[in-house]
Amino acid sequence: MSLTITEKTDFVCREATKLGFTGVGFTMARFMPKEANRLSDWLEDGHHGEMAYMENHFEKRTDPSQLVPGSKTVISLSFNYYTDVKQSDPEAPIISKYAYGRDYHKVIKKKLGILLETLKQNIGVNIGRFFVDSGPVLERAIAYRSGLGWIGKNTMLIHPKRGSYFFLAELIIDVELKYNTAMDDHCGRCRKCIDACPTQAIDFHGYKLEAEKCISYATIEKKGDIPGLFKGNMENRVFGCDICMQVCPWNKFSVPHSEPDFEPKNEMIDLTAKEWSDMTETKYEELFNGTPVRRAKYSGLKRNILFLNKD
Repeated sequence: MSLTITEKTDFVCREATKLGFTGVGFTMARFMPKEANRLSDWLEDGHHGEMAYMENHFEKRTDPSQLVPGSKTVISLSFNYYTDVKQSDPEAPIISKYAYGRDYHKVIKKKLGILLETLKQNIGVNIGRFFVDSGPVLERAIAYRSGLGWIGKNTMLIHPKRGSYFFLAELIIDVELKYNTAMDDHCGRCRKCIDACPTQAIDFHGYKLEAEKCISYATIEKKGDIPGLFKGNMENRVFGCDICMQVCPWNKFSVPHSEPDFEPKNEMIDLTAKEWSDMTETKYEELFNGTPVRRAKYSGLKRNILFLNKD
């Protein structure tokens, strides 16, 4: 006996939840005109900085059905990474919470692989691809369309009961499911994220990020020297930046994750400011191998630390 669309949708939700995903939503795999116009304007204004890859595959990026031919549905998923663990030394350089544990790409892709295989065996999926902050996918736009939250003034996806400390992932398949409606914006008149950003990377009216001014961009994506506009404005950050999320009122609802792979090494948490400054490449490999911090490489992390020390 074949399953109904509702039964298939419920099955996906149950299986995703078993794997630890905290949010599951569904939207049709199709062209997204509003998002395409917004992306085009953002690129033309040069707000992607040196992230030239954002210019590639525009059609696929704005239309999941082009990215995965024959697809009908995008399953959007969120995975909590919030932790109340803090680095021990208040003077130590700060890394973003999402980078504390094992590389989320590997952790979540493994779970997506299991989920896709389960869907192939149980609801008739033949074509399916999954993505975790990889490939030409407008993750936040898709998550918004899937009802997983609204895109806040800081351009992060926000859920009214979970805040914004979560990773996003997508599974694009050739099976029709029950689609969600987009969530209303609940930022209201709040502008805490805008006012808290040390480099004014968020547009005065919100909802647009000038990535070239973002501390996260400067410490991870930017090649070469860090621009002068960041001097004295880094807030002791050396990998990523959580400031706009730390001040967001909705993150009072964030709860600690339960994923063992995202737990930080005690040795990393206990690093003193001096130990950060004196870090050798051997120590870097020992502490950060297999974590998101590897993206910056040793040379990039040392550059960031030296830049802080020059402030």
